[in-house]
Amino acid sequence: MASPLKIRKENRILEVTLDRPKANAIDLETSRIMGEVFTNFRDDPELRVAIITGAGGKFFCPGWDLKAAADGDAVDGDYGKGGFGGLQELRGLNKPVIAAINGICCGGGLELALSADVILAADHATFALPEIRSGTVADAASIKLPKRIPYHIAMEMLLTGRWLDAEEAARWGLINHIHSPERLKEETWKLANLLASGPPLVYAAIKEVVREAEDMKFQDALNRITKSQFETVERLYRSEDQLEGARAFAEKRDPVWKGR
Repeated sequence: MASPLKIRKENRILEVTLDRPKANAIDLETSRIMGEVFTNFRDDPELRVAIITGAGGKFFCPGWDLKAAADGDAVDGDYGKGGFGGLQELRGLNKPVIAAINGICCGGGLELALSADVILAADHATFALPEIRSGTVADAASIKLPKRIPYHIAMEMLLTGRWLDAEEAARWGLINHIHSPERLKEETWKLANLLASGPPLVYAAIKEVVREAEDMKFQDALNRITKSQFETVERLYRSEDQLEGARAFAEKRDPVWKGR
């Protein structure tokens, strides 16, 4: 059986392409494979940035594979490390992740995209949470989406299942940038290479602080930083990379980040 993923590693970048014709839906086995891939990405010091995208030009991912469910895959089954799609519950993922949305992105596929840090989309991409029409709950999206875009827009999507095109998705801040289908991959890799050239310890600190501070009061989160209670921040402050950044600035040259 062919692998449901295409994997590319280049310039410290991991590109993961969902490749399950016809729609790139995710069943339990695919989710477990994705969990292993993203766990390895998290733990590999040589990899700095990940891209998640879909094969073909029509679908990014529609989410849960309903055909597999009809054949016995339980919706509450073992999704593997990181939960559904390997990303949204993966602990300690302190590296940037880019989602490149090359088509239909709905249900669990949209929840997967929401697990990324930056979302780029082709101009024909569309977005929705149609679970309401099948009598189920978009659980992760119900938690995340009202925090990402205006509350009333998020609730309309959750309560009605209506679709957003790429232009509207960008207007509400759901995605970062829109590109033509021909340029989406090029622009995604351009951004990935920019991030891969950046300071990995700073990225780790940013991601931990943002994640942990989400439900904290500002002063409480700031106190945790000043009291040395964020591991990634302390590692950064004691690193060779912080010294390198200061030296590079003083010497008017580009820094060489080593991640230590």
